[in-house]
Amino acid sequence: MDLDGTLLNSDILYESLRALLARNPLYVFILPLWLLRGKAALKRELAQRVTLPAETLPYNAQVLEVLRTTRSRPRVLCTASDSLLVHPIASHLGLFEQVIASDGQRNLSGKNKAKALIETFGRHGFHYMGNSKVDLAVWEQAAGAWVVNGSEALARRAAQKTRVLAHWPAPPRAKSWLKALRLHQWLKNLLVFVPLLAAHRFLDLQSVMQAVVALIAFSMCASGVYVLNDLLDLTPDRQHPRKQKRPFAAGKLPLLQGLIAAPALTLCGLALSLICNLQFTLVLIAYYIMTLAYSLRLKRIVMIDVVLLAALYTVRIIGGSAAIKAELSFWLLAFSMFIFLSLALLKRYTELHAMLSSGRSKASGRGYSVEDLPLLQSLGAAAGYISAMVLALYIDSPASVGLYRHPKLLWMICPILLYWISRAWVVAHRGNMHDDPIVFAATDRISQIVFVLCGIFMLAAI
Repeated sequence: MDLDGTLLNSDILYESLRALLARNPLYVFILPLWLLRGKAALKRELAQRVTLPAETLPYNAQVLEVLRTTRSRPRVLCTASDSLLVHPIASHLGLFEQVIASDGQRNLSGKNKAKALIETFGRHGFHYMGNSKVDLAVWEQAAGAWVVNGSEALARRAAQKTRVLAHWPAPPRAKSWLKALRLHQWLKNLLVFVPLLAAHRFLDLQSVMQAVVALIAFSMCASGVYVLNDLLDLTPDRQHPRKQKRPFAAGKLPLLQGLIAAPALTLCGLALSLICNLQFTLVLIAYYIMTLAYSLRLKRIVMIDVVLLAALYTVRIIGGSAAIKAELSFWLLAFSMFIFLSLALLKRYTELHAMLSSGRSKASGRGYSVEDLPLLQSLGAAAGYISAMVLALYIDSPASVGLYRHPKLLWMICPILLYWISRAWVVAHRGNMHDDPIVFAATDRISQIVFVLCGIFMLAAI
């Protein structure tokens, strides 16, 4: 039985590569030197530096069932992955009588794997379960083939080499990619339209088109970051009751495709941003650097993570202002920083509340524990109420008088905002908040009514 793509819905080479780069990205400059010594040497260097928790890896349930029910002996795990990482997996499962793997000198793939199996069991003395065209060399020497996660074309080619005992095709990946790109999170990028609305330029076609380009650029860049973040967070995500279902954590998408898609999406977003202007491109680069710093390190530091999350929301507003070349409003920046700090704290509070319900005390990959719940609740509610106070001060300032003919109508938004903030925290306190407060705000019926009312009063005040 093969390991990568067969027993595992993943690849140990890319799992170990991801784990190493997540720990220290500077290793990317050493990888080519290791590869010059051969693929087996590269795998050994990686295996000596990383540990993969066998209990959280995404195993193929069908293959495990075959292993547990088959009467054939011995059951052999034969893989091109390095033995240092393979043996802990075999020990964890306890289903194999023998392990054959790469040893740092020989890469046990294709013809090398076929040769090793012939030396052990003889030609046509074994059945082999694999998943890719490199396994055709093994199937040619086998008495039977199990084609796992392979295409119909691969199954037909395997049938030309030996008898195909079973074929389990790979599930379609389109839906998994839509989930990995987190299209629902693009709602956050609608914040680029806030300066357009605040400056009352929503009837200016050129400004609207610039804002639309900014929205698409931010969305592509954000999706690149989401993919990268999922790759970096594989281990803690696999320990999370909900996040373990994410496409890369669950093994529904190949890690290699993710490693390619993350920079490709980001570069496309940056290239598109140049249609607006250089200032917007610089804001988008700053956004990417901030999100990268958040993903690599800062999300693990208490309070810095929530402040940075709030700043990332605010940067979207700054980007929208840069895209249409509108003057940045102090009031808008102050309001957004406080309201989004409240939402960032609400997000952390919700995560900790879910942990408390499941009997855990500390967040994996975070710096928080359940004892912090009361503090986060106090800080988050306070930040939300301060945002309402900033809005009230703005309404009474000369800046609002210059933009609105009836600025006093804006006062009606203040109690509505206070109600919504209070209700959001009550919902979270009761354990009914969505993991992402922005998604909650977009899908909750009462929140939708609140936003419509706020829009009506804003239009009436113009």
